[in-house]
Amino acid sequence: MNFRPVQIILLSTATMLFPAALLGQAEPGTLPENAAPNQSSQPMPGPGQRQTQRPSMQDSVGTSGQTAQETKDKMFVRKAVEGGLAEIQFGQVAAQKGGSDDVKALGQKMVEDHTAMNKDMESVADSMGVMLPKRINKDDQAELDKLGALSGDAFDTEYLTLMMKEHHHDLREFRVEAEGTQDAMLRDAVMKAAKIIHGHLVMVDQLAKSKGIEMPHRGNKSPSAPPPPPPTE
Repeated sequence: MNFRPVQIILLSTATMLFPAALLGQAEPGTLPENAAPNQSSQPMPGPGQRQTQRPSMQDSVGTSGQTAQETKDKMFVRKAVEGGLAEIQFGQVAAQKGGSDDVKALGQKMVEDHTAMNKDMESVADSMGVMLPKRINKDDQAELDKLGALSGDAFDTEYLTLMMKEHHHDLREFRVEAEGTQDAMLRDAVMKAAKIIHGHLVMVDQLAKSKGIEMPHRGNKSPSAPPPPPPTE
């Protein structure tokens, strides 16, 4: 069959354009190379299927499923360690600046006992995924600065009064936590610490009496009477 020159040219042009047209069509589910992706587009769900969404950052780090007591436990652990850091620094100052050897010895014991207590709490915090504070709060820092400016009997009076106040507060908080928590590891650490704190109160009370230092009044109780020991399980 003989083709005219014009027909041959038209046929060749159509042959060259046909593959290009095919290549210009994107496959289903894909985007052309020069098209900007739509970040908000998602494949439509099929019949009977529910459209799923990616969890937000808030969902991944939130407290979903965490009970009020578990939240309280974590807050308690952070506060207990923060308070322990303060007791350690108070004790270090007392061991250096105490007006008597008895106060210096008490300060050193506070350092040793609260360091051990904080280590127990750190183990609990690891099991609970709690990030702990690394420094004391502003109120404790102000008290630390105040102690640093005192010496002799004035230091002893301020330090012993502070220890009585702080340990009364801590013992009450530890007992409440021991009764409320459902975490066995935390309860054991809290009960152990409560006994140590009560022992500190007894020592502070006896030392204050020997120096004639009047401890702060607490209701109708004797000014220097420590609370009863924590219950044993």
